[in-house]
Order: sequence, then C-alpha cells, then structure tokens
Amino acid sequence: MTELMIELNHVGMSFNIANEQLNSLKEYFIKIARKELFFKEFVALHDIDFTINRGDVYGIVGTNGSGKSTLLKIIAGVLEPTKGTCSINGSIAPLIELGAGFDAELSARENTYLNGALLGYSKQFIDENFDSIVDFAEVRDFIDMPLKNYSSGMVARIAFAIATATTPDILVVDEALSVGDFLFQEKCERRIADLVDNHGTTLLFVSHSIDQVERVCNQAVGIEKGHMRMKGKAEEVCEAYRSLEA
Repeated sequence: MTELMIELNHVGMSFNIANEQLNSLKEYFIKIARKELFFKEFVALHDIDFTINRGDVYGIVGTNGSGKSTLLKIIAGVLEPTKGTCSINGSIAPLIELGAGFDAELSARENTYLNGALLGYSKQFIDENFDSIVDFAEVRDFIDMPLKNYSSGMVARIAFAIATATTPDILVVDEALSVGDFLFQEKCERRIADLVDNHGTTLLFVSHSIDQVERVCNQAVGIEKGHMRMKGKAEEVCEAYRSLEA
C-alpha cells in the first residue's frame, strides 16, 4: 500500500511587487501616505497539481526564476499558497535557505542547539547526538568558532548534519549541497540514500546540477515560468531539461 505524503492541489502563488524601486523606508511610507505607491501582481506558480508517496525521491528542475524554490517553501510551510492547498503527512526537515535558522555571531556549537530547537529537537536529543552531528559535518576543530567565520560550505555541512540527525518523514533540500565539496556531496548522497532505502524518507531535491538530480532522484518534475511542464522518471525529465539548455 502506498502512503500519500505530499498533496499539491491546484497550487498557485502570487506576490505584489512595487512598480518602482524605493531606496528607503522613508520613501516607502511617504509614497503610501500620498497614495502614490502602486503594485503589480507577479504570479510565481500556476496551478501546480501532483502527489508524492512515501519513499519517493523527487527532483525539481527548471531554469532560474522558474518557481522551484517557491514551490519548496510552500511544501515546507514557509509560504502559504494564494490558491489551492498543500497537504503534508508527517514530519518535515527543510534545508531551503543556507544559513536560515543560524545566528552568525554564535559559535557552531551554539547554533547546533539553536537550529535543532527550530527543527523541534529537544536539548536532550542534541546532547545525545551532538558528537555524531559534529563528526558528520567534519567541523570538530572549529566547533567553538563564530559561524560568521565559516565558509558557506561549512555552514551547509552543519545544516545538513542537523536536519538528518533524526529520521524525517520528508526531507526538502534546495541547493544546500551545491556549495559543498565533491567528497562531502557524496557523503550527503549516501546519507540520503540510507534515509530513503532503510527508513522510508521522502525526498524533494532541487539542484542546478542536472547530473546530481539524475543520480539522486528516481522521479522529477519540470517547472518553467511557474507552470509544471513535465512529471515522470528523473532521466526523462532531466533529458528534456538538457534539450532546453542546448
């Protein structure tokens, strides 16, 4: 029996964007007071409709600005769709914006507890899993260094290690692995494979590397200009996307 984990039902997302660029909050409030500020609607997603079952490994491909990240934010609960519904079954661990949930002034040790709390982990859980998180991220020698001194790749290591310290029902990854070195990417891919194969975790994965999407995922969705253009086997969707780039 398949278990439905994510259901997107005719999802649409729109944003109101100011018609002119304002350089300060003062300008913004003056324009509002004078009723001179006008907005135009930008539709980021149009009628996205599909379902994902437990254990599915879905890649989402598309050009920059196609709506991939917006879609992931809706699934992760960061954004509420302006049209349609998004239903989630189970716990979700989002790796969407690199550094989100971290304080650059705090050490990596302190940020491990902070980010863990945001993901719903108890202090006891972090205490028990702290060593394995640090060892997986390979940052033990820098654990008490402020995060502002870390490279983006090191931040990605910690974020991934924390998000996968437990077994989430759904793991959402948006470009978080693209900043790491090749060996660490392989390590993350092995962790993802273990979560999927041995624990039934469902994965949603966005990467600019089509080869990586093809390697990690078995299914894929192609999005262009906010419209879902394709849905099917990862190799077929990725090949169609390559033809767009050619």
